[in-house]
Amino acid sequence: MSEQNKILQTVEVWDLPTRLFHWTLVGLVVFQWWSAESSDSMSYHVWGGYGVLVLVLFRLIWGMVGSETARFGNFIRRPAAMLEYAKALLRGETPHYLGHNPMGGWSIVVMLTLLLVQAGTGLFANDDIMTEGPLYPWVSKATSDWLTTVHRINFNLLLLVVAIHISAVLFYLLVKRENLIHPMLSGRKRLPAEWLAQTPRIVNAWSGLAALLAAGIGVWLLVR
Repeated sequence: MSEQNKILQTVEVWDLPTRLFHWTLVGLVVFQWWSAESSDSMSYHVWGGYGVLVLVLFRLIWGMVGSETARFGNFIRRPAAMLEYAKALLRGETPHYLGHNPMGGWSIVVMLTLLLVQAGTGLFANDDIMTEGPLYPWVSKATSDWLTTVHRINFNLLLLVVAIHISAVLFYLLVKRENLIHPMLSGRKRLPAEWLAQTPRIVNAWSGLAALLAAGIGVWLLVR
């Protein structure tokens, strides 16, 4: 065992609700990509959009009341901190963080913003054939067409951000020898022993369920 491995300790950093959110969202984005390709699956696409909106609203709630590493105040840092982190990477260093590093934190913000735009515009969109979003009657046809265009363009931007995210995960795995996938599966990360004194506060999963129910009720009231 190397000296580096000897001083590493296992720390719980990701709670169950955060991990379930992450992997469920991955599956839903893939499903939405598939279901948008055929008019026969558009009804499923609409329901998938509701699911994405529920998850995004849940994450916004959880970013305020969830575990320490899930809170926006924990990982949204000043641009200067992101720049310093990038410089450290260029120097061959890998600064440790309990949760998201400064660059990863801002990528989460960008992705959540794009997902919110995607789900929000989908509520007003139409395909000029037989499918309309539940809030289509609230706007004019011209506005709906414009929002449909935004919906399509935004999805391409979302795919670009997802590709960058996956590339970053592979960079850390193959170049930095830091596995970011396993902690999002197990909830645990190996960090230097001195970090044990900074173990993050983890909120119980029942609170996550309450946040999810609140998000689900909110979406139901919006689209019913």
